[in-house]
Order: sequence, then structure tokens, then C-alpha cells
Amino acid sequence: MQEWITSPWLQDFASNLLVSLVVFAVGFVIGKWRGRRQARGRNLEQYDFYPFAVDKDGFPQFSLPDFEQGVRHLLDKSDATAATQLIVIGEQNGVRYHLQPDALALYEKLYARYDGKQLLQDSSEYLENYRRIVRLLGSTFRNMGIEILLHDLVNPSTSITCIAGGEVTGRSVGMGTTKLVMDLKRRRALNLDKLNYDLEIGARRFKCTTVPILREPHGIVAAICINIDTNYIREHVLASAAATAEFFRSYCATDMTLDENILSRSEFDLAVAGKKHWRDTDSNPDPLSS
Repeated sequence: MQEWITSPWLQDFASNLLVSLVVFAVGFVIGKWRGRRQARGRNLEQYDFYPFAVDKDGFPQFSLPDFEQGVRHLLDKSDATAATQLIVIGEQNGVRYHLQPDALALYEKLYARYDGKQLLQDSSEYLENYRRIVRLLGSTFRNMGIEILLHDLVNPSTSITCIAGGEVTGRSVGMGTTKLVMDLKRRRALNLDKLNYDLEIGARRFKCTTVPILREPHGIVAAICINIDTNYIREHVLASAAATAEFFRSYCATDMTLDENILSRSEFDLAVAGKKHWRDTDSNPDPLSS
């Protein structure tokens, strides 16, 4: 028995088996790592075939040739993140009406591979709550020279999916953004907020804040923008007592009265004692002193 165990051919067999198992295990781990890496993928704008080009005025224009190149590439080399983004952009830009039969057949293949129908439904549902936020904030600050909107950045050429106060800039649902996608991604990489910035466009001037919306693994997929027409405030609202009064009537207008407390305990006690606002120091601010 001992001679059988110590025979050279058995030792060689055991050694080869051990090496094979190690090689198999390493290959399996590398394969799983590559699979996860491929599944995670890259964002579409990281590819040369990102299907938008900026025109001379800074507005994005959809590029059908780049879109077709993207379809061919993503059929050949899997990237779920980029492929799903490309499908959403394609559907939003009506590519089915513009692609030639051969190109359309390739797109249908990509659409089926990544379950495009479910994908489009998920994308719309994900942003619905943000649309509600825009609508409610817009109704809170209506007629005050404040625009609040939601950009769906998956499709820059028709990115505005909800807007309140659009009369401030003349924009409406279905209009596009300029270089917002790349600017937000650059700022995210540098850990910079896009907060309280000034925009001067001809004679117009705005105070703006842009809040990016993240969705993993896709990264920045949307943004809420708040734009205040500062010239309207300076040159119209402050120009006369009547205009100022009208502005603040809109500012203070409400639609209902509720019985709720939003004050801290200490501020609640001060309010009951007569404090009227957060900077009020004249209305007996100490409830224990009376």
C-alpha cells in the first residue's frame, strides 16, 4: 500500500491535478471579476460614439451616425450601462423612423438583448418623484421670477422633463440643455457643488443652483435647476412700492391653513410668548421674563 502511494506516476498525477485545480480556480476568479467589470460597464459619454455634438451656440444635437456606431459596438462588446443609456436616447429621439432597415434590425437586436421596454418604464418611474418635487416647489414660488426644472440628462437634446416658471427663460418641456452633463460630471470628480452661481446672457442676469441626481450604476442621470431672474428683482420688483408689495404678496400667498408645528421646543415657547419671526428681538423673546 505504501509503495502504491509513493509511486512516481501517482505523485505526478497528484501534482498535475493540484496545478490544474489552482489554474482553474485562478481562471474562475479572473472570469468572475471580468464579468462583474463588464456588467458594471461605462457611461455612454465615455465612448467616442456618444451620440451628441454641440453646435456653434452650445446646444447639443443628436447624431444618428454616432448612434449607429454605438449600436454596432455594443452588440459586439457587452456594456450594460452604456447600452441601456443608448436605448433610452434612441427611443427618445425616434430613431426607429430614421434608421435604414439594416441598421434598424441591429438596433432591434440590442433593444431585445437589454429588455428595452422594461428599461424605458423604469427610467420614467425613477424620475417621477423628482418631477413632483419640481411641480410643488414651482407652485410655492409662482409669479416671482423663479424657474425650477428637471433635466433628464440621459437625453440632453430634449432633457427638460418638467418645468415650473418657464416664462422666466422661455423654455418648456422637451427643450434641451447645453453642456450640463459633462460639467456636472467634472464637478463631481472634483467634489465641487454648482451652487449660487451667476449667469450673464446678453442683458439678462440670473442667480442659479444646480442639484445633480445620481443613480447607480449609471452615475448622474438628471438634475434639478433653480434659476432666479435677478434683473427682474432689481429693476422691476424694487423699482416701485407697488411692484415690491405685489412681489411679497406672491411670496406670502398660501393655498390652505393647517394645524402643525415646525418649530423647535424653545422657538415654540418664544412664539407663544409673542415672538413673531426669527430675527424678532422686540416681542418679549424670553417667555420666563413676563
